Amino acid sequence: MSSSIHPTAIVEPGAELGDGCVIHAGAIIKGHTVLGKNVIVHPYAVLGGDPQILRFDPATPSRLVVGDDTIIREYVNLSRGMKPGSDTVVGRGCLLMANVHMGHDSVFGDHVIAANNGMIAGHVTVQDHAVLGGGVALHQFIRIGFGAIVGGVGRITQDVPPFTMATERDEIVGLNLVGLRRRSTPREAIRELKEAYRHVYFTRGNIRVIAAEALASGKFTSGEARRFLEFMGQGTRGIARANRPDLPSDEAESPAREP
Repeated sequence: MSSSIHPTAIVEPGAELGDGCVIHAGAIIKGHTVLGKNVIVHPYAVLGGDPQILRFDPATPSRLVVGDDTIIREYVNLSRGMKPGSDTVVGRGCLLMANVHMGHDSVFGDHVIAANNGMIAGHVTVQDHAVLGGGVALHQFIRIGFGAIVGGVGRITQDVPPFTMATERDEIVGLNLVGLRRRSTPREAIRELKEAYRHVYFTRGNIRVIAAEALASGKFTSGEARRFLEFMGQGTRGIARANRPDLPSDEAESPAREP
């Protein structure tokens, strides 16, 4: 099945389109773009353009790669990679709503939803099934964990652990229980994840050390709890957390509200 390219859309030489793609009027698919099957690109989106970097060499051989069944709405702007051989990646089954900007070398996993006006800097990683609310601003090099959700207009400069909810400025406010239940997560796994969450966020001390010790203890065996704890030991940014009102400000290092 061939792709459908509507009048006034531009698909530059070198671009690769999988079967069943729909490119609506006014959309621009730059020559460094690879689209999987059944990707829908709505009017005036620009895919695979040069990174927004001073002194970028347009001859750099980099790409934007978009997975199967992803929907890209109006005025979305997805930059290609910054260095030779680098890719900006959007996974399978994603929904990028109107006016989302995704910077160079960022990676979205599968089934990610980014609501209107999202601002995603370069080198950001958003793992599978994460949800970004409208108007979010994500700092470069941060990670948004599997199944996490960032509330609308959230300003995120630190890593958001899997299955959590983040809002405002790097504030964790609990677990994304709705998302867990929608993915039919077993009740026992949710219970253990809650326990891991409380242990990490309600124990004073270095959050990475606390998580590593909990992981090594063998107490947490579910995939969800272990994914949550393993996330803490990775990345280059800090881990998002929230102050608890019952702790002095100089000790409020690793707590959050109970989910």
